[in-house]
Amino acid sequence: MGNSITDFWINTVPEFFAGKSYIDRGIAGQTTPQMLIRFRQDVIDLKPKVVVILAGINDINGNTGPSTLEMIEDNFKSMAEIAQANNIHVVLSTVLPCDSIYVRPDLHPAERVVQLNVWIKKYSSDKGCGYIDYFSSLTDKKNGLKKEYTNDGIHPNKEGYSIMAPLADAAIKKALSK
Repeated sequence: MGNSITDFWINTVPEFFAGKSYIDRGIAGQTTPQMLIRFRQDVIDLKPKVVVILAGINDINGNTGPSTLEMIEDNFKSMAEIAQANNIHVVLSTVLPCDSIYVRPDLHPAERVVQLNVWIKKYSSDKGCGYIDYFSSLTDKKNGLKKEYTNDGIHPNKEGYSIMAPLADAAIKKALSK
């Protein structure tokens, strides 16, 4: 469940999904309030055993207006609570590193990404959610996405997804073993 980073994964690396019961529910440009609105139809109604949530950069970018970190966190909490209430294991992913956004050259989101990721890690631990730390494997010295893993500074390329894939698989496997 996510935004363009999730949405583009299936087209960039379709072999990651081949032979697995994974369903890609990413929609480019979406923010966490938009994801929350579609959470029932795109997650709950499908009755998965696990949901992996990767979101937040579009909120930080202001795609649907200004968002505080607390607003983003509240949306993560709501999605996690709804999933857990429906016996779905939750895995929360860190926001990918990003130090500049090509559509908003005035915005430098790295500090807010780091702050949100600290919260995601703590919330995951406190609430018994699975956790994927994509950030640490993909970040450069400026807390941006390493150039070899992206073509635009936000979205992973095939090499970036190849770093993310085993992390996602391991987190899903761990969640299924609970």
